[in-house]
Amino acid sequence: MAADSDPESEVFEITDFTTASEWERFVSRVEEVLNDWKLIGNSAGKLSPEKVLTGTWGEKSQDINFADFKFCITHYFLKQLCEKDDGKNKFEEDAFPLAMQDLLCMNNDFPPRAHCLVRWYGIREFVVISPGTNCEAIISESKCNLLLSSISISLANSGCQLPIFVQIQQKWRRMYSGECQGPGVRTDFEMVHLRKVPSQYNHLSGLLDIFKSKIGCTLSPLPPVNIAIRFTYVLQDWQQYSWPQQPPDLDSLLGGEVGGVEFGKLPFGACEEPISELHLATTWPHLTEGIVVDNDVYSDLEPLQAPHWSVRVRTAENPQCLLGDLLTEFFKLCCRKETTEEILGRGLTEDESKENNDISSALSKLTEPATTVPISKLSVSNMVHSARKHIRRHRRIDEAPLNTDILHSVLLYLFPDAAVEKLSENISLLSVCVKNLFLQLKSAPTDSLTYWLALCVCLVNYNHGGLRAVAHLWQEFVLELRYRWENNYLIYGLAPGPPDLRCCLLHQKLQMLNCCIERKRARDEARKVSEGSKERERKVSGGCQSSRPVPESATATSPASSSTREGSVGKSWDSWSDSEDEFFECLSDQGEMEAARADGEKDGSKIKAEGRLHPCNNMTLLNSTEPLYIPVTQEPAPMTEDLLEEQSEVLAKLGTSAEGSHLRARMQSACLLSDMESFKAANPGCVLEDFVRWYSPRDYVEEEVIDEKGNTVVKGKLSARMEIPGNMWVEAWETARVIPARRQKRLFDDTKEAEKVLHYLAVQKPADLTRHLLPCILHAAILKLKEEESVEDIPSVRKCIQQATSQASKLLHPTNQDLKKLESEILTHMYYVLCETIITQARSLKAKFSISESEKGEDTNELKKFASSLLEEPEVVVIGAGQGSTGSIIHGLFLNAQRAALLAPLDEDLSHDRKPTGGSNKVPDFPPPAGREILLRTCVPRPAPYSKALPQRLFCVLMREEFRLAGAFSSDTSFF
Repeated sequence: MAADSDPESEVFEITDFTTASEWERFVSRVEEVLNDWKLIGNSAGKLSPEKVLTGTWGEKSQDINFADFKFCITHYFLKQLCEKDDGKNKFEEDAFPLAMQDLLCMNNDFPPRAHCLVRWYGIREFVVISPGTNCEAIISESKCNLLLSSISISLANSGCQLPIFVQIQQKWRRMYSGECQGPGVRTDFEMVHLRKVPSQYNHLSGLLDIFKSKIGCTLSPLPPVNIAIRFTYVLQDWQQYSWPQQPPDLDSLLGGEVGGVEFGKLPFGACEEPISELHLATTWPHLTEGIVVDNDVYSDLEPLQAPHWSVRVRTAENPQCLLGDLLTEFFKLCCRKETTEEILGRGLTEDESKENNDISSALSKLTEPATTVPISKLSVSNMVHSARKHIRRHRRIDEAPLNTDILHSVLLYLFPDAAVEKLSENISLLSVCVKNLFLQLKSAPTDSLTYWLALCVCLVNYNHGGLRAVAHLWQEFVLELRYRWENNYLIYGLAPGPPDLRCCLLHQKLQMLNCCIERKRARDEARKVSEGSKERERKVSGGCQSSRPVPESATATSPASSSTREGSVGKSWDSWSDSEDEFFECLSDQGEMEAARADGEKDGSKIKAEGRLHPCNNMTLLNSTEPLYIPVTQEPAPMTEDLLEEQSEVLAKLGTSAEGSHLRARMQSACLLSDMESFKAANPGCVLEDFVRWYSPRDYVEEEVIDEKGNTVVKGKLSARMEIPGNMWVEAWETARVIPARRQKRLFDDTKEAEKVLHYLAVQKPADLTRHLLPCILHAAILKLKEEESVEDIPSVRKCIQQATSQASKLLHPTNQDLKKLESEILTHMYYVLCETIITQARSLKAKFSISESEKGEDTNELKKFASSLLEEPEVVVIGAGQGSTGSIIHGLFLNAQRAALLAPLDEDLSHDRKPTGGSNKVPDFPPPAGREILLRTCVPRPAPYSKALPQRLFCVLMREEFRLAGAFSSDTSFF
């Protein structure tokens, strides 16, 4: 009962001393990662040490935990090193690890672009363990020792011979401690980092003392220490060598600011110096102790005497570039929601509202025919201004969103047929532009009104008023189009013919309007000719009205081939729902019609032939000996891609029922029916087979048969598809009346279509206009980049332009156009802006090195190659160091900057041909070095005199506010 009353007395704690601790789990986890990455042993393939300078680095990472503290373990390696490791290159069992061999290698010193550990230790493959993101730095000495012991045990257990580093202290300090183990050897990687350079160690002599004391070698004499030294000089003063950006032309109407150009040309270049610094590295690569003197009293390390010079440039971060800003501002318009009316406002004051009755008279002045003024003398701005004076007579001129003079210049540029002197300017653009790029981008030809409009809208938005100015320009542009429609003036800058579906929709709309103007002009001319012809007949017949048709030849079109006529079927569908009682007034050939009428009267036939164009080869009608005539037909109705899409949707909605299919077939056969009626009018007594022989010869099959007399004759019949019951061709032929094209209802109602286009344009918001013109402006930007790159010849820019073109062609497709993705990937993702920046940097370097395109010679070619290499490579070697032609120019740059900084008088006798020496000038040729790097290495036995001779290395960095020692000290562990 006592046990039942106190159950807790029987409970006891069992401690399992075999449970792994958090530290042991961490060590085990590091070993697992090393095994997973196959970093066991010294199995790395041999690789030329020079690959450290030019090779491509790779890395792979994985997260591991020490209790609740997160670490990231990263493997850094040269890609060629791992890819070429096929197992054939094996090291001996007792060979030093590859990292130890790298410590003494002299061919991979001072790599220009690599991890800092690569520069300090010269290693080609290593592992780093660093605190994870948002984790505190490892500052405690005990924690640092715990991590170092962990990696030491992991290396020993796994057999990995790669060096492993642990990042300690704050990340900005770049402090690392590490270890590398091999068979009987170990290298400890240690580091010292101070804010200031101790005075006793501010030269080579003091650093040698540190190195020798750290080695602790008791041999006498001590093996010689190999030395490599690099001093870096920074040039920041570019006052004497500005970048070649053209200043603004203050006298020009359109050049009031930097980058201001005339309409039709895009600005280009940087608004600030794109090259911020030039770094000159003077290197003494292979020295031994005693050859060079560098102490607190004297130094032999003169830059002009250095055997090796190399240069790198530091570019400005995100410099403001004109073309990039232009495109960025243009993209911003796509996100605006305001309409043109909301932007411009009604603009009518109380006094102006009383003048509303004058608006109609003002518009009549805008659209009244100017028959007495030739088109070459029309001034669009004056024409618009005269109409607006009645509407806005009380509005001040300075309130207009777009300056009147600029508006006048823009409209004259867009419509150069209003001024003869402007015609040649636009036409000349064709010879310098790439003509087929618009097909890839679905924009518009470079010699088209749409392309010019895109340039003008972009420049007006950037330089002349922004959104309100764009809305103003668009309003004036639409007014000009309406004026040209109502007065039968063709729109300049558009190719004749139907809309080109390969171009952007706005270009198609403008082409459609031009087609309407062409049809209207042809109809008006035909009416005039018809009226004149009837008047002449009336006079001849004594006042009797004649029904003789007017000439047809002006607009008649004949089928070029059977496939052409076949393809025209189904091109119009609006005519079936058109209830207007209008007729297509087609021109006709008067002489042919009179001959046809005379033939009909001789035969006594009741039906007279009308609307004949010309005989069709030597073909005759099947039921008579009359020639088969090609009729004058209506042209198929042109359509833009949005109308085609709308038509497809309507046809698809009809469904698959018999009634829907029949109605769909009727809608698609409007052009076919019109051609049949014209054919019947031109060929009285014809049959369906005659029509098929002309319209679709493939559907009329001829074959040889033997008649009753045994003679071989050729007989024809309709194809199988024409004989299918319910064939639409048969039905259309039966319902087709005998009506020539000039008396048929118009397949293409140009009046209605023109008003639809003008309405479509008038209701476009500035944002809609911007989206329409986006392909054109990107097209223009690519051409501008190509033009500028052709002068500089930079391979990386050519590749970048190709990428921009390919990416734009994908993103500009109407089905997947994404403005945000387009802006991020085209503008900000190293395309247009990057290309412009690189080209501007190249020009800046050419100007600073005094490179002229007109100069020729070996020295000039060498300078051009050197300047272009500065942008392509991380560091460029100066041939001849300070004694070569390029070195002399660099020396002059530093000397002039020194004199400007110290306000010393310029030496007029100093030129690039004369090489001044530092001792003959009061002003030093070079500033104090911004950074000094001294590399010390040797091979001595440690820790005892009888130990193996192992590599020892100390890399020293001396800067104005930094002192760093990165040492790698190897020890023989065989007997210790």
